Amino acid sequence: MNGSRVRSPGGALVAVLAALALVSGCSGASGGTGGGTDGQRGAEPSVSFEPDKGAGGVNPKDPIKLVAENGTLREVSLTNDENERVEGELAEDGSSWRATEPLGYDTAYEWSGELVGSSGETTPVSGDFHTVAPERVVRATINPIDDKTVGIAMPISIKFDAPVENKAEVQRLLEVDTSEPVEGAWAWLNDRQVDWRPKEYWPAHTEVSVDAPLYGVDYGAGKYGKADLTTKFDIGRAQVVKAEVDRHRLRVIRDGEQVASYPASYGKPSNPDLHTHEGTYTVMAKHPVEIMDNPKYGYTDVKKKWAVRISNHGEFIHENEQNRANIGVRNTSHGCVNLTNADAKEYFDSALIGDPVEVTGSGTQMPPRYAVYDWMLSWQQWQQKSAL
Repeated sequence: MNGSRVRSPGGALVAVLAALALVSGCSGASGGTGGGTDGQRGAEPSVSFEPDKGAGGVNPKDPIKLVAENGTLREVSLTNDENERVEGELAEDGSSWRATEPLGYDTAYEWSGELVGSSGETTPVSGDFHTVAPERVVRATINPIDDKTVGIAMPISIKFDAPVENKAEVQRLLEVDTSEPVEGAWAWLNDRQVDWRPKEYWPAHTEVSVDAPLYGVDYGAGKYGKADLTTKFDIGRAQVVKAEVDRHRLRVIRDGEQVASYPASYGKPSNPDLHTHEGTYTVMAKHPVEIMDNPKYGYTDVKKKWAVRISNHGEFIHENEQNRANIGVRNTSHGCVNLTNADAKEYFDSALIGDPVEVTGSGTQMPPRYAVYDWMLSWQQWQQKSAL
């Protein structure tokens, strides 16, 4: 091990003297003498420190331990600069001690204890080190949160409140476990967000758990992770919305069966700003009443009921009784999917956050830059956004 050591003083020296013998012989032969020594030094007890004594810039999640050689440890304590003890575990045979909780950032720590040799002699154990002082501690959030049931297109999303430079280091730590095999991958959508999505939609009723041990991770440029993240959630039934712009219909497919077909009105095809673009959207939020604003097109504070958001570009599925004459006949909205009040309420009640909404038949593609755009990318494009 590459570490500092403390040694006990001296070792016993044992000397053995041989007897001298005189040998005589005839014919004037001379005699000789012989002798020798047999020495042995006892093994000296020592302690290895990890990190080394006096070390600075120690990562608070690095292994923190003492290891005794040719001796045992006793009454080991590691305290911070406020004299608070770090939780730790001494091996049953006294051969080692290790910290069992992460340390803090920018904190001085001091060792104390004793090393007991085979003959009962004791040597004090002492030393200190200091953990790294980040320029910034970065907070991260994870979605979905615990115990949620979400749709089959729901990505796992980790967002950071500052840019991450060391993306590969972060990505290597992230783990997704599923109740059945699911092929998927992480992709960095920008330097503050990394998402995981399956290659195909999630299998219905999959159980998912995510482990993101981000505390102590060096994000680069003096930034470090604030806390570990975990989540456990479930995938619900398999519901897919088929939004058919050219047919003025919105169909709901649940577990492979069509359960609804609603007349609809989509965005005006004559205006690119208002046209409903093709692509696979994701249900992001649901509100019984949503206030719509678009001053450029002459309306503010317009309340619409049963609003299901499917894009941060401004697309919703909602009721629009004011446009009832065009619903199912022609596309006249400002980009949203207009339904009658009764149909909008029925669809609203059936929708889960994370359901896919597949828009087809408009002839124009939604650029992959408006959240949630994970399913606007092909699988090959998605994999190219990995940092590994």
